[in-house]
Amino acid sequence: MSTNQPDKTLCLTEDQRLAWLRLIRSENIGPATFRDLLDHAGSAERALEILPALSRRGGKRSYRLCTEQDALDELEAHRRFGARLVALGEADYPTHLKHIDGPPPMLSIKGGKVTANPRMAAIVGARNASLSGRKLAAGFARDLGAHGIAIASGLARGIDAAAHEAALQTGTLAVFAGGLNVLYPPEHGRLLAAILDAGGAAISEMPFGWKPRGRDFPRRNRLISGVSVGVVVIEAAKRSGSLHTARYALEQNRDIYAVPGSPLDPRSEGANGLIRQGAILARSAQDVLEGMAGHTGLALPLFRGLSEPVQRQDADPDEPVDATRSRIIEALGPAPMELDELIRFVEADARTVSVVLLELELAGRLERHAGHRVSLVMG
Repeated sequence: MSTNQPDKTLCLTEDQRLAWLRLIRSENIGPATFRDLLDHAGSAERALEILPALSRRGGKRSYRLCTEQDALDELEAHRRFGARLVALGEADYPTHLKHIDGPPPMLSIKGGKVTANPRMAAIVGARNASLSGRKLAAGFARDLGAHGIAIASGLARGIDAAAHEAALQTGTLAVFAGGLNVLYPPEHGRLLAAILDAGGAAISEMPFGWKPRGRDFPRRNRLISGVSVGVVVIEAAKRSGSLHTARYALEQNRDIYAVPGSPLDPRSEGANGLIRQGAILARSAQDVLEGMAGHTGLALPLFRGLSEPVQRQDADPDEPVDATRSRIIEALGPAPMELDELIRFVEADARTVSVVLLELELAGRLERHAGHRVSLVMG
């Protein structure tokens, strides 16, 4: 199914923006939980009010809310840094990112309007790239840019850096794993400055000052594929993070292009493996251009926007009966279960199940997985 209808642009008041920021920065709240809370409470402000009650029912005695002062400090830090916080559905939010499973409710953005370009391709690959691999990345980026396609990558060493450098004049987007003011790797300060000076941009979903951990890079990779129409993989080893980006691209219904390499070079094992698994073999940028032809209107799930037209005064943490809550918890286990299957099994309405899952997640007892699946955190 295709998104032929234009998305309605969101316009938050400053009070709503502050509440959105407080909500996404509060304990145990990810993108999916944020949306569920907004659906349940009607507004971020009301969600903040009922969070402690929900978490207590999930089994957590104390709950950490992001304070208004902390949120104000982060907004001010963005202003001083020359960045902005953009909400899901606002004009600067990356065109295709809003269609992924669990898009970030808020993004830190610094730089130009390249985020709004619907013609964007990701180029990713080895950090310890060969000279040949770097030349290939630069050639792909330069040729795609000449046809109006912006380049997204992760600002890492090797393939990422080569792609960014070659796309400076035609538009490039750097995606951070940590806070937007925490440069990684630190030696790429000059490259980032060149990207921003040329009208490119940098984005992050993490809080200001957040130092990236190992687990943050896969989260970053889902954004790299999410902003793009297709992902080009060059020189990816068997266990490369670039293969995580390709896996996310598959889940997000993006095209995957793999540049073949020597079977004797372990840096090409991952890309060659992708070709065996059905990725599009890319010998040049022309192969990518042919694959992307007509893909500015991606066959993506219809974006279900977030909005707060009015605050619902009737929204409250309606408490499911204990028997229903017990049935839901007993049905869950460490193996991921589809949400629809859970609703059918416990014979409860979807809203009741959603509230119990919110309670459990806010208490740190629930994990969400791709494909609308959930599991219980054991221990």
